[in-house]
Amino acid sequence: MLRPLMRRLFLALTFIACGKDNNAKEDGPPVVADTMLGDSGTPDAPMLAPCANPVTGTTITTREVSRNHGTAVLVTAPAGDPRLFVVDKGGSIRIVDETETTLLTPFIDLSDNNSGPVVSTGEAGLLGLAFHPAYHVNRLFYVFYTKQQADATNPFRDVVARCRRDANDPNKAEPTCVEILSIPDPASNHNGGMIEFGSDGLLYISTGDGGPQNDPAGNGQALVDGNPAANTVALLGKMLRIDVDHLANGKEYGIPAGNPFARGGGAPEIFMRGFRNPWRWSFDRGTGDMWIGDVGQNTVEEIHYVKADTGAGKNFGWDTWDGSTCFNLRTPSNAACDMNGFEFPQDERTHTAVGNGGDGFNAIIGGQVYRGTCYPDITGTFFYSDNGRGGLFSAKLNPDGTTITKTTLPGTFPGSPSSIHASATGELYLTTTTGTVFHIEASP
Repeated sequence: MLRPLMRRLFLALTFIACGKDNNAKEDGPPVVADTMLGDSGTPDAPMLAPCANPVTGTTITTREVSRNHGTAVLVTAPAGDPRLFVVDKGGSIRIVDETETTLLTPFIDLSDNNSGPVVSTGEAGLLGLAFHPAYHVNRLFYVFYTKQQADATNPFRDVVARCRRDANDPNKAEPTCVEILSIPDPASNHNGGMIEFGSDGLLYISTGDGGPQNDPAGNGQALVDGNPAANTVALLGKMLRIDVDHLANGKEYGIPAGNPFARGGGAPEIFMRGFRNPWRWSFDRGTGDMWIGDVGQNTVEEIHYVKADTGAGKNFGWDTWDGSTCFNLRTPSNAACDMNGFEFPQDERTHTAVGNGGDGFNAIIGGQVYRGTCYPDITGTFFYSDNGRGGLFSAKLNPDGTTITKTTLPGTFPGSPSSIHASATGELYLTTTTGTVFHIEASP
């Protein structure tokens, strides 16, 4: 899934000398070759100093950092940047600076209240943010949002757009963005919306099945539009992968050669399929592995672990399977679900109440593996939560490389969590739908 990037600036010079890609649009962004990335696959951005006073121990607590962010759904930052960028589902992104002060003026405001494209009804809204690996050079970042359109079948669209930071003000973005990918969507829920760059320099995009429930058009398994239903949309219920640096075939992106359908047989943007609503997921910054939280239907919530370089073409089951529960509404009720060819969760949490022997989950919040320097004893631990139950949970990969050990962490933690994600330093931050940001911390 992820490949090392060994080429550097001399290749950029070669690229320039050889001329532009004939398929690139004249008015597109500067083409940024993967040579802007270092030999390790990390950006050649300013390096942040390690934690000045590391704390040992594995007792987990949370500390409030900032509040009043509307419906906060994500914290992230460009490589080498000590600030936090907080995404509000309503359509704006605000900056929390190094002193944990929230700047009054948004970094960008794409809300409909500001004449922007974002509609935030139901689960729709501004859902994802990813900074280009060479952001410090090209000022480019990408957002995922939902907008409305006049179409009775698909009244919404899921959009990935390219934006640019202001040339003179590091706390301000240019006010408008360019749509690079737009996907028809039948309902306001199950949008996915998480986007991240891999160490291969490619942009990964999660999409939900489009809702409203039960995946009526069979989007999760579809490879082409219009099959198995007339209104099937193939790019829904997927993990997509695109190349935003090399535009081709009249589009604002190119198709990586390693995508499983790059040469036909399905939509070329598809990297993995069979998701219901992969709301939050992340790369392990130490290994390149993916940890994906997929929100389930009526029975279970799922965490999928995908080892680096193994993801292309994987099928995670929906809507044939809901976790390990047979869920195929397009076959006779007495037909068994075939298990061949599907990937099943490494962690499955039930909706049954805790008092009745279950886990009490209802909307899993996939998180991230800790790779910061402030709390060395939790390095390599994956943290996640659930929007309904709350609490914090952890998982660590076992020596066999395929199974995990999961733990319910003791303590009192914020309710209504919406994401757990890392800053540029690798520190983990939890956001809530009530607009508060917390730092996840450890102590003896």
